[in-house]
Amino acid sequence: MADALPGLDQLDAAGRRVLVRADLNVPLTDTGEVADDFRLVAVVPTINRLRQAGARVILMSHLGRPKGEVVESLRLAPVAGRLASLLETDVRYARDTIGEEARATVADLADGEVALLENLRFEPGEKANAPDFAAELAGLGEVYVSEAFGAAHRAHASTVGVPAVLSQHYAGDLLAAEIRALSRLLDAPESPFVAILGGAKVSDKIEIIQSLLPRVDHLLIGGAMCFTFLAATGGSVGASRVEEDQIETALSLLDQATEQGVEIHLPTDIVAASDFAADADHRVVPADDIPAGMMGLDIGPDSAEAYAAVIAGASMVLWNGPMGVFEWAAFAAGTEAVARAVAENGGYTVIGGGDSAAAVRQMGLASAMSHVSTGGGASLEFLEGKDLPGVEALKN
Repeated sequence: MADALPGLDQLDAAGRRVLVRADLNVPLTDTGEVADDFRLVAVVPTINRLRQAGARVILMSHLGRPKGEVVESLRLAPVAGRLASLLETDVRYARDTIGEEARATVADLADGEVALLENLRFEPGEKANAPDFAAELAGLGEVYVSEAFGAAHRAHASTVGVPAVLSQHYAGDLLAAEIRALSRLLDAPESPFVAILGGAKVSDKIEIIQSLLPRVDHLLIGGAMCFTFLAATGGSVGASRVEEDQIETALSLLDQATEQGVEIHLPTDIVAASDFAADADHRVVPADDIPAGMMGLDIGPDSAEAYAAVIAGASMVLWNGPMGVFEWAAFAAGTEAVARAVAENGGYTVIGGGDSAAAVRQMGLASAMSHVSTGGGASLEFLEGKDLPGVEALKN
């Protein structure tokens, strides 16, 4: 699919105002500093490529969920500062998106310089994809480049409205790399193909499971979603989170896997806790016999070892979703074991963004993976086989 999109090789950027929709939605500390610059680092090569080509680079992004209003704690000033450090050049920051300051900042740019507009979601027209807002954004530039894979599943003004106005629109190198990496999983699966899925809800993963079943050989289930599967197979899961309305769906997915020759692996042991708290009393118990009043917060050591053995034999691995509440040390061992197994695999390994990406970065293992996606929700929808509005807009 990436080959079907117009790319930066086709762009003559010299002296032109290039609007770049980036995904600079990064976590901030309580003191307003960038806590994790993974997404900023990822877009730096494209910014530098455009600068070196003589473009006047105008960055735009959202941050958090301000719901169409100005929220002081969600201004992009800290992002501008961190980007300036990464780029080793000044980043001019406008405290509005389409207002007087934005227009003046853009007008004052010289070739090779960079500006950053204020948080797009301060404007209600962004999420509404309002034509007038899209037109005013587009008016700031001459060319549009999409590097926001993490927002490509949203039909917002900056992702679909602007490229509808600016006839010259291109996929950035990062967006194209994301599509190539994820497309390989769907279009050219290599056996044995192991998919690892975690997270809270079966309902969030139904479509990706159905999309993967014709392609994978093994499906490893962790996170809170495993308890719905365990309950469906008759296990006692104590106070663990179970989606009662998804029991039949879980059984159906297990049957589909059997019919298609896919082995679904469920935990055999669980780290169960007395309460949902970092310092809760906890112990390892059988996965199908969790004591009443206790809840599972991680896969157990036997399950982690078994999952690692399956991963070791894979030619291709996809991981989306942690095995437990990895942010708390007492319940991080399962996620850490899976992360290390994927890092040591040696085959084609893809981390599908979100918490899994955060986990491998936290452990210093991101560089050992073939691809770590910058988009959690976007990568999930892509792997479900859905068209992403922000990608489709570049084809027209």
